[in-house]
This record gives sequence, C-alpha cells and structure tokens, in this order.
Amino acid sequence: MSEIEQSIADVEAPRPAYNLKKTVVMVGMMGAGKTAVGRALAEKLGVAFLDSDAEIEAAANLTVPEIFDRDGELFFRRRETEVIARLLDSECCILSTGGGAFLAAENRQNISSRGVSVWLNADIKLLWNRVRHKDTRPLLRTPDPLGTLTDLYEARVPVYREADLSVPCEAKLSIDAMAERVIDILLTRPDVLEEIDA
Repeated sequence: MSEIEQSIADVEAPRPAYNLKKTVVMVGMMGAGKTAVGRALAEKLGVAFLDSDAEIEAAANLTVPEIFDRDGELFFRRRETEVIARLLDSECCILSTGGGAFLAAENRQNISSRGVSVWLNADIKLLWNRVRHKDTRPLLRTPDPLGTLTDLYEARVPVYREADLSVPCEAKLSIDAMAERVIDILLTRPDVLEEIDA
C-alpha cells in the first residue's frame, strides 16, 4: 500500500465506538484543560459535554466572577454543589468542573458514588503559562497572581490526588492527544468505559 493509499485508509477508517457507563468528571487546577479536553473527549465518545460553571452562569444570568463579586465564594460553592449533584443524575456525559469544586468533601463523595473523577495533572509552570494573560479567574485577582496560583496549587494537589484516575498533562500535547490519553486511561476501567464493535 502506498503512502497516499495509507493516508486515505486512515481517514476512512471508522472511529472506535464506545459505551460510557458513568459520567466522567474532569477535575484539576484552573488552566489544566478541563473544558478544552473535556469537549474533545465528549466528541470522541459521542456523548454530551457539560460544564458546571457554564450551568451556574446560565442559571444566575451572571458570570462566575460576577457571582463571586456579588454573592461571595461561599454562595458560589453552594450553587456549585447543587449543580454538580443535578448533573450527575442526568445521562452519562463528560462534566467539566471548576478548579475548586473537587475540594468539597460532598462533591467528592457525589462524584465517586455516581461517576468517576479524572484529574488533569498539570505542573505549576504549565498552568501559569495558560492562565497568566487571562482576567477571567476571580481567585487570581491579587497583587501576586503567580504566588496565589502557587499557593492554590500546593493546597489543592493533595486533594486532587484523591481522584479516581490521574492523567499527566504535557505542554507538547495537543487537546486531541490529551483526549486520547484520557480515553486510554478510562479504558483501564471497564466499569466506566468500554470499546464496542462499530
């Protein structure tokens, strides 16, 4: 088979089909790629993608930073817990959560009992490169955003380690490649994901 024929065969090859048995909840730091990788993952698995922050914003008709400013972080965290619980009761999907969501014991319990948590494990250098030019992160609106991010990272990583599955992030990997990496790790859990004959 020539190189051109192989390329055509690769394009025409059917995509694997999957059976997702539990909602996959993306957890990790801001900038880890939970939304971007989650969207790509949902497309590859043929399931819906939901974002808990987007759901909260739609319900409140306010952005997350506006909710923080108006009502405070505690109010936001209560709404976040309610929304995550509701979304876990919907059909199996990929659910992206805010960076602080997994810190709440109630959320960890709900996710563990009704879905599976996947930690996108990115180091502080990668995270900082991704978030330093964005002003949409209310927790980083401080005089020293890198110091704040580092403090958050050090406080949160021990909790993220409690996730059911961990996927190492690398700057060189595309969003698509990261989604494939997540699929490979999910396939180690047949109670969560299985490949089926198309």
